[in-house]
Amino acid sequence: MNVYDSARMADVLAPLGYQPVEAPEGADMVILNTCHIREKASEKVFSELGRLRLEKNRQATDEDGRRMIIAVAGCVAQAEGEEIMARAPFVDMVFGPQTYHQLPEMVARASRAAGERVLNTDFPVESKFDFLPGESADAGVSAFLSVQEGCDKFCTFCVVPYTRGAEFSRPAAQILAEARRMAASGTREITLLGQNVNAYHGDSPAGGTWGLGRLIREVAAIDGVERIRYTTSHPRDMDDDLIAAHGEVPQLMPFVHLPVQSGSDRILAAMNRKHTADDYRRLIDRMRAARPDLALSSDFIVGFPGERDADFAETLRLVTDIGYAQAYSFKYSARPGTPAAGLDDAQVPEPVKNERLAALQQLLNAQQVAFNQACVGRVLPVLLDRSGKRPGQLMGRSPFMQSVPVAAPQRLAGTVVDVRISAAHANSLAGEPVLADGVTVSGPAAPAPPADFSNPPAWEATA
Repeated sequence: MNVYDSARMADVLAPLGYQPVEAPEGADMVILNTCHIREKASEKVFSELGRLRLEKNRQATDEDGRRMIIAVAGCVAQAEGEEIMARAPFVDMVFGPQTYHQLPEMVARASRAAGERVLNTDFPVESKFDFLPGESADAGVSAFLSVQEGCDKFCTFCVVPYTRGAEFSRPAAQILAEARRMAASGTREITLLGQNVNAYHGDSPAGGTWGLGRLIREVAAIDGVERIRYTTSHPRDMDDDLIAAHGEVPQLMPFVHLPVQSGSDRILAAMNRKHTADDYRRLIDRMRAARPDLALSSDFIVGFPGERDADFAETLRLVTDIGYAQAYSFKYSARPGTPAAGLDDAQVPEPVKNERLAALQQLLNAQQVAFNQACVGRVLPVLLDRSGKRPGQLMGRSPFMQSVPVAAPQRLAGTVVDVRISAAHANSLAGEPVLADGVTVSGPAAPAPPADFSNPPAWEATA
């Protein structure tokens, strides 16, 4: 979401004469676009601001006496705006994720000779999407498209409802118009974004509303769109139409990020997730029935307040039952203002968190390696969307989100190429394009088989 927001900020600033640069040295303005999901991200903001202060001071003492504008945007700005203004008096602008369409006015105020400082963390009545200009630059071969923001779930560990606000779905016509512009400029893969993307319920062009499944079908009908993904989802919003789309829409990639957070019903209830571990298992069974080669990713939190050894053992059991192609796992960190942050008497000691996280990651990493190894010897369609690290190399992603570097001519950049997978690594695959006379050999996409999770890596947990 922040990548998408940053690109749109650049679009808003372009008419004012601003264009992106690669480094803060010599920049007229630096915007830190922030995330507040985890504690370290917030700490990094103040660390980075200290470095930017030195650059701002250097520019001010140069012969031309330039004044660099420093801004903090995003969710940390929304949650800690007043603290940022107090701790970092050299910061000129602080604004939340729903207000960046007002950047021209904010920049004008901050640029005045008096040096007005701007704090804008309101939730405007109007939608920012109604005031954003068209994209000023090509989005790239693979690009993000925001369709939904905010969340009404109020999980007890999460700050999103407080920093992004209530759920809001963009009108379908607005999304489709943006997707058509992206496809016309060369985008081949579109990832539909939302804090709770499968809760999408946008106004349809003909009246009524569309869910995410219908929206995906309409995006797939746009000429030039070869791949569609979506993130991030909630198990409670995975409806029948979206599940069916996975079996019926060829452009919809067989990879879903579906956070479960815990395998313990007691902890899931404390998190206010409003689903059980068995609910999640049954949902995955339905999704795999619709798309047998579906690969899954998830989020896990260990050490949530009150988590016992038996609860953690249930998480490991769920991971073993489901089998993940990749996953993100974290130690619980209290987010200010969330209900779980106030459970002081139930906080899990850090050494216990560390031990549990290590055990969980060992299991998840073993599953990821097993899934990647199951792809060796198969031919997978890979969208080559960027240059590789070595000369003559292009990088791309498989349908299952694995990174795949291949030796290929530059003319193949931006195309889907069949690649025979020859090796698997922890976080990537390796292979060679299947070519004949310089032309890509086209054929049916061979789905990777599910990894063999019938004999998962051993793990120990105290119940």
